[in-house]
Amino acid sequence: MSYYERHLPHWQPEGRPLFVTWRLSGSLPASVLQAAPTSSAGKRFAYADRYLDKASTGPLWLKDARIAHGVVERLRYCEMELKLYNLFAFVVMVNHVHVLFEPRVPLAKITRLIKGHTAREANRILRRTGQAFWQDESFDHWVRSEGECQRIISYIERNPVAAGLVKQPEEWAWSSASVQG
Repeated sequence: MSYYERHLPHWQPEGRPLFVTWRLSGSLPASVLQAAPTSSAGKRFAYADRYLDKASTGPLWLKDARIAHGVVERLRYCEMELKLYNLFAFVVMVNHVHVLFEPRVPLAKITRLIKGHTAREANRILRRTGQAFWQDESFDHWVRSEGECQRIISYIERNPVAAGLVKQPEEWAWSSASVQG
C-alpha cells in the first residue's frame, strides 16, 4: 500500500479501486471549506460536493462541450492506450470530475497525466495563459468492498440527476452512463 500526504492523505492499496474527485481551480470558496463538517473526511467531501453541484460560484468551464469532451477522451485514452487503470465509472460535471478506477500505476502519475493534458487543452480553448485550471490536489477514497464499489458507481452516474441537470443518468453526455457512450 502506498501513502503520501500534501494537504489531504492519499492511500493507494494495491489492487483496490479508487474513487477520485478533482475540481476547477477557484470552484470552492474558502468559506465553504471552513464551514464543512470536521467529524469525518466523508462528511467534508459530501458537503463540498453538494456545494459544487449547485455551481453557484466560481468557474464553470466544463460546461463547454469541447472541454468536457476533451476530459472524457483523456480518461478513455489513459485507460485504453496508456493502460494506467481499469475505468469503472466517470462523470464530468460543470466544475468537477468524479472517477472510479483500479490504478495500475501510482495515483499521482494518473492525475498528473489527466489534469496536465486537459488543463493545457482547456486553457488553449479558453485562450488563458499562466492561470491554474484545476485545483492542485484531488480527493481520493479507496473502495473497501464490492457493495461500496456499486454504490459509488451509482453515485457517480447519478450525480447529474442529483444536481438537477438531467432527469436520467443516461441523458448526461459526459458520463459513463451516457447513451452517447
